[in-house]
Amino acid sequence: MNDSNKQKLLVIESLAKNFGGIHAIKNFNLEVYSGDLIGIIGPNGAGKTALLNTITGFYRASSGKVIFNETDITYHPIHKIALLGMGRTFQNIRLFKRMSVIENVMVARKNYFENPIQFLFNRAQHLEQLDQSMDCLSMLKLADKANQSAASLSYGDARRLEIARALAGMPKMLLLDEPAAGMNETETKQLIEDIQIIRSKVDSVVLIEHDMNLIRSLCDRVVAMDFGQKICEGSAQEVLSHPEVMSAYLGVDEDEGNFS
Repeated sequence: MNDSNKQKLLVIESLAKNFGGIHAIKNFNLEVYSGDLIGIIGPNGAGKTALLNTITGFYRASSGKVIFNETDITYHPIHKIALLGMGRTFQNIRLFKRMSVIENVMVARKNYFENPIQFLFNRAQHLEQLDQSMDCLSMLKLADKANQSAASLSYGDARRLEIARALAGMPKMLLLDEPAAGMNETETKQLIEDIQIIRSKVDSVVLIEHDMNLIRSLCDRVVAMDFGQKICEGSAQEVLSHPEVMSAYLGVDEDEGNFS
């Protein structure tokens, strides 16, 4: 299907984020359509996480626009952006380690988030949310660990729990910040399978990643960044063989080869 026939879920127009004299994001433009799985790559310090933080309201944009599902969310607070249907994970795992695995997911459910007191005293609603939270855990192959402490999870399982918790908010769009960071080869292979399942449950996925095998395996489009700006955008093959990407990401000249 051509992009012209698909819904624009996210539109970023001339986005900028400055920290004093430091330009973390400069004149960034991007369109994400329903059904997209987009990868964002770039060297450390390229502005990738700053971009996600600005889109999701953790940082306030210095200029430009972020339009999500036809709503201008540029200056919306974090919780309102989440309630509109944008979920995310973090580069550094942020779990409630004193809670159980299932509790970590349940607190992210919209009904709990909007009215936690009513949720706690409505048994029927509680059981319904419990079932739906277990579905999220099952999707990430964590159902058998539901009653364990989140602190007891392996690194790979903790990463998956964070994704399950993001899914619990029933997002239209899921943003993943380096989901394979710190994972071994087996864990990364499992993560690729998980994300392939997850993309059928949300309208679109945007992920930041350094693992090029994951990028090649999953992404419909890839955006390369450096110094807060977009270098290029296209298929994984097009972007990973682009001379400016090779120079910025690998520190090599065009004639030294490309990503293998």
